[in-house]
Amino acid sequence: MSTPVQNLEFREPAARAAAAAEDLEDLHGQKMVLNMGPSHPSTHGVLRIVLELDGEIITKAVPDVGYLHRGDEKIAENMTYTQFIPYTDRLDYLAPLANNVAYALAVEKLLGIDKQLPPRCQFIRVICCELARISSHLLGLGAFAMDIGAMTVFLHTFTEREKIYNLCESLTGARFTTSYTRIGGLSRDLPPGWVEQCRKFLDEVAINFDETEKLLTRNRIFVDRTQGVGVLSKEKAIDYGISGPNLRGSGVDFDLRKAHPYLVYDQLQFDVPVGSKGDCYDRYLVRMEEMRQSVRILRQCFDKLPGGPVNVEDGKIVMPAKQKVLTKMEELIHHFILVTQGINAPSGEIYFSAENPKGELGFYICSRGGGTPYRLKIRAPSFVNLSVLPDLMPGHMISDIVAILGSIDFVMGECDR
Repeated sequence: MSTPVQNLEFREPAARAAAAAEDLEDLHGQKMVLNMGPSHPSTHGVLRIVLELDGEIITKAVPDVGYLHRGDEKIAENMTYTQFIPYTDRLDYLAPLANNVAYALAVEKLLGIDKQLPPRCQFIRVICCELARISSHLLGLGAFAMDIGAMTVFLHTFTEREKIYNLCESLTGARFTTSYTRIGGLSRDLPPGWVEQCRKFLDEVAINFDETEKLLTRNRIFVDRTQGVGVLSKEKAIDYGISGPNLRGSGVDFDLRKAHPYLVYDQLQFDVPVGSKGDCYDRYLVRMEEMRQSVRILRQCFDKLPGGPVNVEDGKIVMPAKQKVLTKMEELIHHFILVTQGINAPSGEIYFSAENPKGELGFYICSRGGGTPYRLKIRAPSFVNLSVLPDLMPGHMISDIVAILGSIDFVMGECDR
């Protein structure tokens, strides 16, 4: 019995072409669609990636987000500005202190008091942001290394991160969801002896950075798994709106702390590490150097830390002291209005963004007056950074996915919001 291929010359041209294409498809095999996540540990959370595979090679990758969606932006419209602060902890939950600061600065810009913050408050906020950056990068790099197979690195970095959580606990009363910042200042001043504890930690974590680099930077397995993998060009990074270490790893020298200084960053000396090739290895090196620069910033803050109040002197914005509320009528009235109605913000629209560990965290607030925002939009860096995956993954193998995801270092809490 003859095969369809042998009978091709007796068919119509269209039928011959269709049969030939079908035989060619059988020869190459069909592509396979594979779900990676949303419960896979290497996806760093509830991220689902729909992969189209030609054997071991990725031909298409579509990220499917939204499994952690909580509607934060809509919730903000039904809360006072102060009540929304705990929700910012749940965005990038690896750097809650930095989220608190970014949101507070956005509301203060709307109120027009961003230039009136006491110097001590500004320095303490910078300290919080840089501690959050070190904490986030420690976990990110530890998980990145563990995804590729380096378990020891994760234990090293997690040990130092635990020390930061001890510092957070003594500062804010909470280890994870801090809610430390307030509109117009801070919930409390630094506790006695906290600066000395923090200085001791900086000496210890600097040693940890050196040990981590010894384990990874010239490790043949780590280098082979990361160099030349997930290359993100400078032009593509800009086109996609990538920010933070992922942008700087591609060779773009842009850091909001330098480009648009806020708080007291313009009074501090630090360098912005920049990569050259834009691969997973460059993104790793950028984060390692960023942590060293954060230590440098923290040392300067402790040396320059001024005295004085940590809140603006305005009873219509900052909650009055409890003792005054119990003894004076005016403070009691302010307290009652702030709790029941919130801060009376003026009408207008503002946008403020801060350099968070994952990238540019921005808050757009539209106000029609009163104590709650009419609209609030969060520019989440993880969401934007993930948008490049369909362009970044094709051509790589399945084993490269975990390296690419680890190097991008995203958090689904702020991605899905």
